[in-house]
Amino acid sequence: QVQLVESGGGLVQAGGSLRLSCAASGRTGSIYIMAWFRQAPGKEREFVAGISWSGYSTYYAESVKGRFTISRDRAKNTVYLQMNGLRPEDTALYHCGADVNIGGSWTRQVVYDYWGQGTQVTVSS
Repeated sequence: QVQLVESGGGLVQAGGSLRLSCAASGRTGSIYIMAWFRQAPGKEREFVAGISWSGYSTYYAESVKGRFTISRDRAKNTVYLQMNGLRPEDTALYHCGADVNIGGSWTRQVVYDYWGQGTQVTVSS
C-alpha cells in the first residue's frame, strides 16, 4: 500500500506561481512513476506531468510545457509540481498518482494504482 497526500493548492492571480507537493508513505520502494493529473468541473481528469521515481525521466502535457516543472525528493518521498505563468484554464483539482507496476502509458490514469485526495488550484483572471 502507498498513501499519497497533496498540499500547496490555493487561489492565485493569472501569471502567478504555486508549488504543489505530494508526500508518499508506505511501500514507497515499490513506486516506478509518480504523476500529477487535474480535473476541472465538467471535464475529465487529464494528465499534467510525470516523473520516474529515479528522477531520470519526466514527461509533460503540451499545455503545461515550459510553465510547469515536476521534480522529486527521494529522501522526503515527495514529488513537487512547480507551476509558473498560471492561467485561468489551469484551474482544477490536482491529484497525484503512483504507479507500482512497470509499463503502461504515463498519460493514462488507469496505469496508476494509488491516488491522493487532491488539492484545489484556482487561478483568477
